[in-house]
Amino acid sequence: SKPEEKENNSAGDLSKGKEFSTEIFESEFYDGYVAHSPMEPHAAVVKIENDKATAWISTQAPFQAQESLARELGFPLEQVRVITPYVGGGFGGKSPHRQAVEAARLAQITKKPVMVAWDRKEEFFYDTYRPAAVVKVNSGIDKNGKITFWDYHQYFAGSRGSDTIYDVPHQKTTSYSAPDVHPFGTGAWRAPANNTNVFARESQIDMMASKAGIDPIEFRLKNLKDPRMIAVLEELKKKANWQPIKSPSGKGYGIACGFDAGSYVAHFAEVNVDKETGHVQVIRVVCAQEMGLCVNPQGTSIQMEGCITMGMGYALTEDIEYTGGNIKTANFDTYEIPRFSWLPKIETAILERNEEPPQGGGEPAIICMGAVIANAIHDATGARLFQMPMTPERILEALKKV
Repeated sequence: SKPEEKENNSAGDLSKGKEFSTEIFESEFYDGYVAHSPMEPHAAVVKIENDKATAWISTQAPFQAQESLARELGFPLEQVRVITPYVGGGFGGKSPHRQAVEAARLAQITKKPVMVAWDRKEEFFYDTYRPAAVVKVNSGIDKNGKITFWDYHQYFAGSRGSDTIYDVPHQKTTSYSAPDVHPFGTGAWRAPANNTNVFARESQIDMMASKAGIDPIEFRLKNLKDPRMIAVLEELKKKANWQPIKSPSGKGYGIACGFDAGSYVAHFAEVNVDKETGHVQVIRVVCAQEMGLCVNPQGTSIQMEGCITMGMGYALTEDIEYTGGNIKTANFDTYEIPRFSWLPKIETAILERNEEPPQGGGEPAIICMGAVIANAIHDATGARLFQMPMTPERILEALKKV
């Protein structure tokens, strides 16, 4: 069936924008399925006594779980109590709670308390993955390095983070969705859709900056009107001690910026690329974040560091292997998440905005990690990556085209 098409935003006239362009860029970006792979798999215990159910559930959605159990058991809502112990990792994957429904059904049948806990293979098999996606971007610049038009199409990622964010006179963003496009369950994965969309948008922006021979931060500032985004990039310049470059400079420096959960972020990354093996070592990451009033700066910094660390996984290695509906990924021997040996030097800066309402801090810093590493790889080698994860094999393939 044909995907459903939805226009998210539109301004100006794309055909006019093309007329004003001295350079036109057409790109396709791809992203695979990514698992949540929490340290603690899904687990639940349900006990039924005197027509009342008590459930201990590893879940991010205790109220939804309460409603599910009441419906399954045929109990009024007030006769179902949900207790949520510390959840050993969720990232969006523990909003569904099939294991709790299963435990409740079995407890009702057996009239005994029942525990259901998935092993690691089941955790991968039953997971609701971050959806695979395709993003097509068509854009142009004039001789002064101003973006003349922006035509953005995202297929099946979700629209979060698909905003242009730049000041473009002629632009359109279109989202496509279809009910049966994925062979298995998909769902929210930390900053849903935004990782894929920022990878595409900020890679395209970097391609235009490189072609124009303009420093990647300067190019972004030249094409921005949003004062909050501009302030975050200026803060990043200071924190990273940024010296202007024309990419690819051979230094391995990348820049990316974005918006999520009401907050603005900008990232700098420095990488080393082994051209013989395709291995990428991330040396340093700097992140500036503006989130209105920051209630807990220490907690925010920890979240930013966690986002940067976790983001290296989807950028470089995490990918579900499957044939049709057959999931081949069963454990961490083939599904590689970030290791301590990967960790770069991480620096964070939180802009002081004490008069502004507080915004989200748990997810924004993850959205740029694919883009900032891709842009740093390009700066180091001249190779442009169009698909995540950016595995050594894909990097070596891209190097052949330089």
